[in-house]
Amino acid sequence: MTKRAFIPALSCAIFLTAATTPLAHAGEKTWNDAGSITRDALVIAAFGVRLAQSDWDGTLQAGGSLVAAAGVTAGLKQAFPERRPDGSDNKGFPSGHTSVSFAAAATLQNRYGWKVGLPAQALAAFVGLSRVEARKHHVHDVLVGAAIGEASGFLITRRASDRVQVFPWADAGGGGVAMTMRF
Repeated sequence: MTKRAFIPALSCAIFLTAATTPLAHAGEKTWNDAGSITRDALVIAAFGVRLAQSDWDGTLQAGGSLVAAAGVTAGLKQAFPERRPDGSDNKGFPSGHTSVSFAAAATLQNRYGWKVGLPAQALAAFVGLSRVEARKHHVHDVLVGAAIGEASGFLITRRASDRVQVFPWADAGGGGVAMTMRF
């Protein structure tokens, strides 16, 4: 899948998310479900684009970004317990949905540029909004989650370069990695 093919696919994901979620009169469960679906779509996109392009280095970077965001978020939830607005538990700070969504969006933007990153960032912002509307988080939980995700995505992910390509290979006699470079 090329970047040109990915942009329409991401646009379709945005349209389907908006069209299938009647948010004008949505309740907390609808907002919660819409945010979870959008978060999952962003994570799938962060890995799917790289896998479709056999971008193994980018796949590892996406994984590192998402694991770092989730890990920092989990640590902060333990260190600073905060009651959720709906009263369900004391794991409100920071928003894990938001941190993972922004990590996926930032890694897409940092790896492939603003044409891919801008729609992904908009979807991540929607996830943050959905967490507040679902009464799972306060605004500050979402803002800190967004900062964690952005930081992990931009610190761990590098820009894709078509000048250097790495190809893993294997056959019955062994395997290895081939690299090509354009000057």
